[in-house]
Amino acid sequence: MKKIIFFLNILTALGFAQQTPAPKQTKSILIMGGTAHLGNGKIQENALISIQNGKIMYVADGTLAKPAKHDLVIEANGKHIYPGFIAPNSTLGLVEIDAVRASDDESEVGSFNPHIRSIIAYNTESKVTETARPNGVLLAQITPRGGRIAGTSSIVQLDAWNWEDAVIKENDGIHMRWPNSYARLGWWAEPGGIEPNKKYAEQVKEIQDFFDNAYAYLQSNKEVKDIPYEAMNGLQDGTKTLFVTANGEKEIQDILLFKKKNNIQKVVLVGGYYAYKVADLLKEANVSVLLRRIHDLPMSEDEDVNLPYKNASLLMQKNVLVGLENSGDMERMQVRNIPFYAGSCAAWGMSKEDALKLITSNTAKILGIDDSYGTLETGKSATLFISAGDALDMKTNLITHAFIDGRQISLESHQTELYKRYKEKYESQEVKSDEKK
Repeated sequence: MKKIIFFLNILTALGFAQQTPAPKQTKSILIMGGTAHLGNGKIQENALISIQNGKIMYVADGTLAKPAKHDLVIEANGKHIYPGFIAPNSTLGLVEIDAVRASDDESEVGSFNPHIRSIIAYNTESKVTETARPNGVLLAQITPRGGRIAGTSSIVQLDAWNWEDAVIKENDGIHMRWPNSYARLGWWAEPGGIEPNKKYAEQVKEIQDFFDNAYAYLQSNKEVKDIPYEAMNGLQDGTKTLFVTANGEKEIQDILLFKKKNNIQKVVLVGGYYAYKVADLLKEANVSVLLRRIHDLPMSEDEDVNLPYKNASLLMQKNVLVGLENSGDMERMQVRNIPFYAGSCAAWGMSKEDALKLITSNTAKILGIDDSYGTLETGKSATLFISAGDALDMKTNLITHAFIDGRQISLESHQTELYKRYKEKYESQEVKSDEKK
């Protein structure tokens, strides 16, 4: 009986669906009077933003332009307007409850799985997604985990009925975890130092052998179809990106050699903690970086405790294209904090508008969706939001309106429902207390 009750509770928890997706835009919308942060480093004060058929028709200076009539006018005086924030390298929608195996679709068995497509496991009904949208995170790259090559990611917008409706760019890249050149001893509570990884060369050779076999297959007659090797198609012609997770200086240098040897057109370094040490080489090889979660401790005990915050600035100074990612412990729940990672970067060596690029235009360029997303520009998707304050500051980020492809989406979540519920409770108690007085 207890087991039945337990599973009923789980089903009930999973049964609370996400907010109903907004319908397609049918009415023209004009946002006027706010400060528009365009996502490309520029600001437009007293902005006029026209939205029609899911697109931005124009972004103009309200002191100079006279707007045409629109069906809906939103007064944004004193508020701020931003492009939708983007969460790359995310498992959002792939795991709902860590302790419930049936809701965990982030990884598959095996070491080399380029053919695993994360998009077909993406759950648009995830309650965790609801917590990201009220902080301005409106797009995500859904990425598998596990093994040496985890699989293929896809990019989605976060307000949809199913994955087919959500997908923006399907099968955009393959994700690989590069081996470490050293091994840590002990466990996390009692680290015992580090030693060289004696199997490093062997592990790198395994990767090279897989790529050699895949390329040989793609150039062959293909009498017998090999699905994993088929998935590798697109790396040499640039239609797919290879995302490689690594943090060490030696590992990053080896990745650059690997890129050149295998003629891989587009490589993105994920993690990249020590990427600033080889920034010139990254720039020369045209390799972008998705920096690991910056709200973390340094990787070495003798480093500057603020190095994680400075990393993005150090790379930008070398003209390396850099964005922010959020993999790690409780990563799905932490997606909502991505704007505040950018805010911390702004406090350590870069302007607020440059920090904004880390989660808008830079990430859009890295993911190859910058033709439609990442900035507030004429002709691009009307995926944006309005905040009462600075969206990179957790004290003032208060979103009042959000749009994905021109559709005004719900900002309600389980948390806002609880907030309203208990707010009413304590307000009623205060009234009763006043009446007694």
